[in-house]
Amino acid sequence: MTSGALNISAELPLGFAKHDHASCVEGGLSTAETRCLDDGLRLTPVRRKVLEILLQEHRALGAYAVLDRLRDDGFGSQPPVAYRALDFLVSHGFAHKIERLNAFIACAHPDETHAPAFMICRLCDSVAEAQSEPARSALAEAAKATGFKIERTVVEAEGVCPGCAEKADA
Repeated sequence: MTSGALNISAELPLGFAKHDHASCVEGGLSTAETRCLDDGLRLTPVRRKVLEILLQEHRALGAYAVLDRLRDDGFGSQPPVAYRALDFLVSHGFAHKIERLNAFIACAHPDETHAPAFMICRLCDSVAEAQSEPARSALAEAAKATGFKIERTVVEAEGVCPGCAEKADA
């Protein structure tokens, strides 16, 4: 790898890999419940349901799509209900906001401190989270040279997922 390149794992990220999705949802909820208990955080029924909704998809969902699902499950229909739950999940690392889509996705690695990179399929809208190392990137070097301290980066790439690659070539 060249200096300044973004180091991303070569293995197929969860959003694009075939896997036991029920186990994925169960594991994500279990991790959140354990961490909330350990850290003294309240995983309220609404917050838990929003996380479950996000875990059921490997697509980013907008707040209103989340709100529609909450309403269908009897959790209320006021936008603050969804936004408060999403804010909690994002601030505690259980979900991420995909800036380009103004939408949210469950974190694939909620038990790890990490800098995610998001790959968004332009054909099927699936989103995969991969590990990245922005500290060794050209951006980090430029920030260091100017005395700027990076507190948060968001890496989002749009393209075609492995499942849609044949459609893109046609």
